[in-house]
Amino acid sequence: MPIVLLIFAILFAPSKIEWLTPTEHDFGTIRQGKPVKIIFQFKNRTDEPILIDNVRTECGCTEAERSELPIAAGAVGQIPVEYDAQKTGFFKKKITVWLHGQRVSEKLYISGFVE
Repeated sequence: MPIVLLIFAILFAPSKIEWLTPTEHDFGTIRQGKPVKIIFQFKNRTDEPILIDNVRTECGCTEAERSELPIAAGAVGQIPVEYDAQKTGFFKKKITVWLHGQRVSEKLYISGFVE
């Protein structure tokens, strides 16, 4: 029984941040070879500064930035994401964000259609 409670606590632990922008963004129809950008914003919900340990994208066509400085308690942080379409057609990409001391990562998604 204690293992079940531990797993439950990990999976349903509250996030340290509150997303101020939707975590999914549809660029609609974009042109091949013309990069597009979105800035995902979040608020630190804790009483302490937080660090973004890592931000990972699925492929080289998607680039995400992160601040290496702590985000103060109650402050707003951002994750700029740029997509540079090399292939035509539909795309959906996942961006994974790891916060220091938070076991479950945050997920962001971008999608659209490249012509």
